[in-house]
Amino acid sequence: MEWLKAHRTKLWVAGIVLLLVFYLVLTFNRGILLLADPQPIAKLIGAAYFVLPIIGAWALARELLFGAGLERLGRELDAEGGLPEDNLPRTAGGRILRNAADAEFPRYQAETEAAPTDWRAWYRLGLAYDVSGDRKRARAAMRRAIALRRSGA
Repeated sequence: MEWLKAHRTKLWVAGIVLLLVFYLVLTFNRGILLLADPQPIAKLIGAAYFVLPIIGAWALARELLFGAGLERLGRELDAEGGLPEDNLPRTAGGRILRNAADAEFPRYQAETEAAPTDWRAWYRLGLAYDVSGDRKRARAAMRRAIALRRSGA
């Protein structure tokens, strides 16, 4: 039971990946069937069906690499003792109170401004954006952290 709790997210990701791969194979198969049809419009639609699996596979690979990179950085930062403490107040449902997260945000923003080439600062800023509810900026900051780590910064 403990193993299941520890790997629940990875199991969900694996399930979603399997469903997407199934969908992509099915789409590819439909494309082949439509290309065999003698009508020109069917051939055109069949050719278009080949584009969907390519885009889907690219998006899937990109997201999996992003997630793996984040997990790797998180483990490294945790081993260094550099992850922020999870001490923000929460609602009864377990969500972090937004105003408390917003109050902590300037600290991580200032840290990143002081060390703009430090992947650790960008990772913590990404976490701060995430708990403040700004997912778009959180992902951008995390992508920056991954890029900086890769470059050796």
